[in-house]
This record gives sequence, C-alpha cells and structure tokens, in this order.
Amino acid sequence: MIPGPKNLITDVPGLLVGNADDPVVKSGTTVLLSPEPLTASVHVMGGAPGSRETDLLAPDKSVAKIDALVLSGGSAYGLDACSGVVDGLRAAGRGFALGPAIIPLVPGAILFDLLNGGDKGWQDNPYRALGRAAFEAAATDFALGSHGAGMGALTAMVKGGLGSASFVLDNGVTVGALVAANPMGSVTTPGDRHFWAAPFEVGDEFGGLGPDSASGLGRRLDSRKMQAMHVLAATDSLPSERGNTTIAIVATDAALSKAQCQRMATAAHDGIGRATVPAHAPGDGDLIFAASTGGRVLDDIDTELGQIGHAASLCLSRAIARAVYCATPQENDLLPCWSASP
Repeated sequence: MIPGPKNLITDVPGLLVGNADDPVVKSGTTVLLSPEPLTASVHVMGGAPGSRETDLLAPDKSVAKIDALVLSGGSAYGLDACSGVVDGLRAAGRGFALGPAIIPLVPGAILFDLLNGGDKGWQDNPYRALGRAAFEAAATDFALGSHGAGMGALTAMVKGGLGSASFVLDNGVTVGALVAANPMGSVTTPGDRHFWAAPFEVGDEFGGLGPDSASGLGRRLDSRKMQAMHVLAATDSLPSERGNTTIAIVATDAALSKAQCQRMATAAHDGIGRATVPAHAPGDGDLIFAASTGGRVLDDIDTELGQIGHAASLCLSRAIARAVYCATPQENDLLPCWSASP
C-alpha cells in the first residue's frame, strides 16, 4: 500500500470535499459528495453520538444510495448543516426522485465545540449557511487542520482539527479517510511531541518523529481540555466529559454493498483506537461513515474486504494525527497547537 497522489480521501476517484468555517464562531462544516450517489453505511462506538439520517444507512433499510455526507461542529446546532447541503443538492437537481419530488439524502454527524473560545452568541443558527457554503466549495483539494468541521476541534492536550489520508492497494483499489478529531483522549503521548499513530506514519506526513521511546504509556489521562472548559464554563459541575467526539468518513472505489460498507466502518474504528488514548469513551460520540463509489468491481470482494477495512483503519489513524499536526493558532484558543509544543 502506498498513499495516493494527494494523500487525501479525494484520491478515491469521483469524491469531492468542501469546507466552510467561521473563525469568530470558531466552528465549521465539511461535506463529502460525488457526482453520482454513494452506497454508504455507518458504525457508532462512542457513547454520546449526535447524528442525522443514520438509521437509513443500516443494511436492512430500503434506501440504496445517499447524495452526500456531512461532518460538522456545533453540537446539535451543527446538524442543520445537513439542511444547507440538502438545499444545494436540490438546487442542482440532485436527490431521490419520487414522482415530481426530489429528496436529497444527506446523513451527518456532529462534534461538540461550543466551549472552545469562539463567540457562540448568534441569533440565527449559522450552520445551514455553512453547510451550503461547504457544498458550493466541494473540490478535490481542500485544507486540513483548523478548517471545516475541524475549525474548533480540541484533543485532550492540544488543538484538534480536520485530517485526511489515503492508500492505494496492490490491487489498484483506493481507500481514504476524512476525520474531524475532537476526542476526549489524547492524540499525542505525554510531552505532546510524539503521536500515538506514529507506527503507521508514511514518510513525514505528521512530522516524522517516530514512536515515543518511553514505556508504560497510557496510564495517565491528563486533559488540558477538561480544565480549560471548566474555567470557561465557570462551574465545577460541567459534564465536560461529554464535550468530545471523533467523527469520520472512510471511502473506497471498490464496489461494496451497504453491509460491506458497514463492515468497513466497523474495521475503521481500530484507527481511532490506535491514534487516540482513550477512545470510544462514554462521553465521546465516535462515529464512522463508510462510502463506496462503486467504480471498481472486484472478482472476489469477500476476500478483499478484510484488506480494505484494514487500509481504512490505517488511513484513519494517519488522518487523525495529520489533523493535529496541521492545526494552526487562532485568537482566543483554549489549547496550544502541536506545532507550538516543546
């Protein structure tokens, strides 16, 4: 396996990604779509998810294809970003046709970034407009770090962000990951220099420092994020353990069914566990969508599916580290960027 030419999820032929964000609100939205509808499913392992239209992605549900997937900041408010994407798709004549009616199908998931130093005193929910803007911005190139759904993301110790990575398998299949990393856990080992995902790094895509040489890691669960959120909320009783979540999309051009997409999403959760300590906590909403463009039909997909899921998990680990590595400083930040760590 080698990274695709962009090392982005858009190395999967046909996929486009758009970002929109507001640095004053310190939040944003990211959308993934394709010129043609996508086969997709989802798997949730966090204890506090926030999502829209995920039930229709179950393999036993009748909907065969969806039109776009959305990752957004904003907690429950951010779910309205899906409505903005629906508006854009409808204007483009995209969606499920039922007689004269056109119904764009846009599942989405959100992360909590309401206590991150941004101005959340809006009168009108901004996320519908952010969703429409992200839809209009969709392209094969897009920014990582403090952009889109990763604009206001935080990890336990340093800023989070938006990340992506890809692999091209030996059989020519392309697999990619897109993530907004805002976990309860840390993405870096104590000292904030080395990434938990370092064993899976390709080249120097997130600094090239290699794994931490220390042993006995993972027993301390320090969190600057929790401390900063308590101060910002001016209370000792804030249920801040729920102010988290890693949300992601893994995708491939291999032709997969909904059930096979769900298996790919399930396998990809290993990528969160390898890159974040701890992962899948009760207060995390860890959720992974999986999508297939169907562009490459394989002779024996049952045999190849395990390799595709493994590649998705590795891409996701790398994408999480790249999200933190690419984060940039902004006004009123609660946490430092990885680039500013000692």
